[in-house]
Amino acid sequence: QMQFAESGGGLVQPGGSLRLSCVASGFSMDYLTIVWFRQVPGKEHEGVSCISARDGRTYYVDSVKGRFTISRDNAKGTAYLQMNSLKVEDTALYRCAAAPRCCAGAGCQKYEFEYSGQGTQVTVSS
Repeated sequence: QMQFAESGGGLVQPGGSLRLSCVASGFSMDYLTIVWFRQVPGKEHEGVSCISARDGRTYYVDSVKGRFTISRDNAKGTAYLQMNSLKVEDTALYRCAAAPRCCAGAGCQKYEFEYSGQGTQVTVSS
């Protein structure tokens, strides 16, 4: 089954850090644009960050700029999301997926994502 597997979430205090991983299973991610998005019950999903396949350009929703960093290692079939200075409002289920083009924020809602896994829960609480 072609799917990403997300991991690395957990419970962290405000100001803490986590590094999420997104591993491709059953396919190559070399030519895919990768997006991290997050979901909170009762709300639309929100594109957090994206990294393009063609030139490695990255995009971030305004609320995480300067705190989160997306990266990819095609040789390992893995994308990452380094999250620093975490805030309570970052609490969500984080998922990764392939996107038809890079997007962030509400702009991602018009695109269909592919290969997303079950996600990894990030809870920021004191």
